[in-house]
Amino acid sequence: MPLFGSSFSPKKTPPRKWASLSNLHLLDRSTREVELGLEYGTPTMNLAGQSLKFENGHWVSESGGFLGDRRELQRLRKRNQQLEEENNLLRLKVDILLDMLSETTAESHLMEKELEELKQHSRRKK
Repeated sequence: MPLFGSSFSPKKTPPRKWASLSNLHLLDRSTREVELGLEYGTPTMNLAGQSLKFENGHWVSESGGFLGDRRELQRLRKRNQQLEEENNLLRLKVDILLDMLSETTAESHLMEKELEELKQHSRRKK
């Protein structure tokens, strides 16, 4: 009786005769699409109460109200432009304020240094 070895040896399984029992691979593509549900159609979504579908690489409104969409799009573009201009102005103001702050801080440090030098000079004279 071996201590570390085993005499157990499983039997090898016989090879399969058929790769698949399904006959769907024998069907043509259109039948497979119908059978397996591979025809998805166009992607659609509902966003803010408006139904949109994806066609030719763009999201298009299903309601067909393109005129309303264009007006809304123009209004949003104009608002976006205004906000970008306001944002640029605010960034410019922040940059100016930071420059003013750094200049004032530098002047303050110089004045403090001069004041220290004057104090030391006056102490030496006494």
